[in-house]
Amino acid sequence: MTDMKKGVLELYQDIEHHLMEDIQPSCYLNEIYEDPDFQEYPFDMLHKLKSIEQSPKYHPEGNVWNHTLLVVNEAARVRNNSKNPLAFMWAAILHDIGKARKTKNRNGKITAYDHDKAGAVLACEFLSQFVKEQAFIDEVSQLIRYHMQILYVVNGLRFADIEGMKQHTDINEVALLGLCDRLGRAGSRRKEEENNIRLFLQACNSFSANNKTRR
Repeated sequence: MTDMKKGVLELYQDIEHHLMEDIQPSCYLNEIYEDPDFQEYPFDMLHKLKSIEQSPKYHPEGNVWNHTLLVVNEAARVRNNSKNPLAFMWAAILHDIGKARKTKNRNGKITAYDHDKAGAVLACEFLSQFVKEQAFIDEVSQLIRYHMQILYVVNGLRFADIEGMKQHTDINEVALLGLCDRLGRAGSRRKEEENNIRLFLQACNSFSANNKTRR
C-alpha cells in the first residue's frame, strides 16, 4: 500500500462500495469514466480499456471496457453466491486488464493471448496500491489468472491446467467468475453457458477423482 492522492484513494473506496451494493455497478462506473482521478495511476489500467478492441466474432459488444461493464453487472447478480464477494467483485472488474498489454491485431484478426497471466500480475500491482492484505490480493489475482480455464478445459485445449488451478484458487469461484465473463457479451446464451460451466466442474471433479485413484 502506497501514498497517493486523496482523491484516488477515495475513488477506490467509492468503487468498492458500488461494486458491493449496486444492482448494476456499470452505471456508476460510466459516471466516473471521465473523472480525472480515474485517469490517474492505477485506475488508468481500467480507463485505457475503452481503447482496446476485441474480436467482433466473440465480443460483438465492442471494446474491453464495454465487456467489463457487462461482466460486472452479471457478477453483481451472483456476488452473494461467492465465498468472498469482495474478492469476487474486484476480480470481475479487473479480469481483463491484461488485454491492454496483450491485444494484437494481425491482418485484421484481433487476439489477446496470455491476457489472463498478464492480468494477474497487473491486478497485484493495482490492488497493492490500496490493500495491505496479501492474501486478498492473491485471491483476486489467482481468479484472474485462471478465469479462461472454462474455455480451455471444456474444449480440451492444451492450455488447460486443472491441477495448477486447484492448487492456487477455488474452482467454484473460477466457475462463477467464468460464467459472468461468458454472459457479459452481446448475444450470449445463458442456458448454453450454464451447461459449459457444468461441464467444466465435472471435468475438474473427474480430474481430482482420477488423481486419488492413481495414488
